[in-house]
Parts: sequence; C-alpha cells; structure tokens
Amino acid sequence: MTKLAAALCALALFATGAQAQTIKDFLATAMQKWTAPFEPFQLIGNIYYVGTGGIAVYVIKTSQGLILMDTAMPQSTGMIKDNIAKLGFKVSDIRIILNTHAHLDHTGGFAEIKKETGAQLIAGERDKPLLEGGYYPGDEKNEDLAFPAVKVDRTVKEGDKVTLGDVTLTAHATPGHSPGCTSWEMSVKDGDQNREVLFFCSGTVALNRLVGQPTYPGIVDDYRATFAKAKAMKIDVLLGPHPEVYGMQAKRAQMKDGAPNPFVAPGELTTYVTGLSEEFDKQLAKQTAALEKK
Repeated sequence: MTKLAAALCALALFATGAQAQTIKDFLATAMQKWTAPFEPFQLIGNIYYVGTGGIAVYVIKTSQGLILMDTAMPQSTGMIKDNIAKLGFKVSDIRIILNTHAHLDHTGGFAEIKKETGAQLIAGERDKPLLEGGYYPGDEKNEDLAFPAVKVDRTVKEGDKVTLGDVTLTAHATPGHSPGCTSWEMSVKDGDQNREVLFFCSGTVALNRLVGQPTYPGIVDDYRATFAKAKAMKIDVLLGPHPEVYGMQAKRAQMKDGAPNPFVAPGELTTYVTGLSEEFDKQLAKQTAALEKK
C-alpha cells in the first residue's frame, strides 16, 4: 500500500467504521491513537508540532508571541500544554488561536486555552455557529460529537490575512469537510530558502452526508471546488489536521542535522488532493446507491 493510500484509508475511518458500529464505539477505538503521546519538535522554520500521535496541533513562533493552530480532544489539552512547555515556550504567550475546522478532534481545547490565555480565536466564517454551539453540523443533538463551545473573536473568508508580529498567514476557504473549513498558508525560512507552507484543513467525507439530506446545503459543490483550488496551489510543505495526511512520523524519523528537511515536498499537495477527489467520488457513488435502494 502506498503512503497516500494508507493516509486516505486512515482518514476515511469515519466514513467506513462509523457505519459498521456506533459513533461512540468508533470514537473509543480511535481515541487510542488520537490521545497517544508524541514528543514535540521543530518541524520547519518557526513551525513546531505539539500534537498527539493521531491529531496534529501546531505552534507558530512570532516576534510578538505564539500562534496556536487547532487543538485536539478535550482530554488531551493538558498534554498539548505540556508539549508547548517542553519546547521552552509559555502557554501564556499564545496570542492567537487559529482553527482549520470545527470538529471535536480539533477544537476540544479551545475553550480552556482561550480562557487561560485570553488569546483571540479566529476561524472560517461559516464555522462560527458550530464553534459557538459546540456541535457537528447536521447532527446538532449528538452528544458523542459535541465539544466545549467557545466564542469566536474574528471570522475570515478567502484571502483574509492574520498577522502577529513578523508572521502573516493567509486564509483559504476550502469548504466541504466542514462548511467553514479553512486552510492557512504562510512562508517560512528553510536555510537560505523561502518555503510556502499550507496547513490544509481537510477533504475527507468523514461523517458527512452528501445526498438525501446532506450535512449542509451545497456540500458536494463545495468539496469539488476545494479539490480544484488545492490542486492549483503551489506549496512546498503540506501539513494537515492528522499526521497521516503528510506522513509526519516517517518524515520526523528522517530528520537529521545538515540534511534537507523531509517535510519539504513540492507536489505532495496535488498528489494528496487527487487521491482525496477519487475517494470522494467513491463515497458519493456509495451514498447515492444506498439512497436509491431505500
């Protein structure tokens, strides 16, 4: 199995496993990986990995404090804060919290960290009601998918900029996985080179309903527009909400002083999104066939 196929299989767990068992049972199994400890490290330039073995969380160092990108499950918030401290940073120096998408495995620590630091939470405009309601779209009353609600201080749309000190990130609207799914782009120094980094929101179907009563109106068109947009982007470093997206653990093991950074992989985004698009078409066909049988 190729790395890409393995990544897509891992990220399609919701779409397959959750249908064969209850969401509660699936989450109990996934939690073993999602809450597994992982040593924090400097990924590239001023970007650091502080997440778990199964959920990616990032810290971006700036001249005026820290930017935190996503969190993990609520029970992993202490681990995330410990990882930040292990790198010599202070949680209290977090000034901005950015969100890629409003699902419980990436939002669980927002409320606690925001209360502790007073940081500004910034997210995609269409995900604001999800974050402030603490629910999964189209399944608002499902407590298994709920997370601590949190106030959004600023919303962004395509092309909006977020700046802290000497760092600026550009928001790219990449809806589908969630209505306000936002990918974030920034430049970093890699030796004497400038590298374009994309924190890709996500493009898996997961629990989303594409037909019948879709998770939200226009979801199929959103996915397809996101795939087209991402394929056209020129990115040197692909990062994502789960380590499998970009083979984080294997690349981490390859890092050596004086050697090229293995996370620099131009073209990886296009390859990855091509696979996502193909998997999406399969899921759409399956859901359509199942609907027609009813």
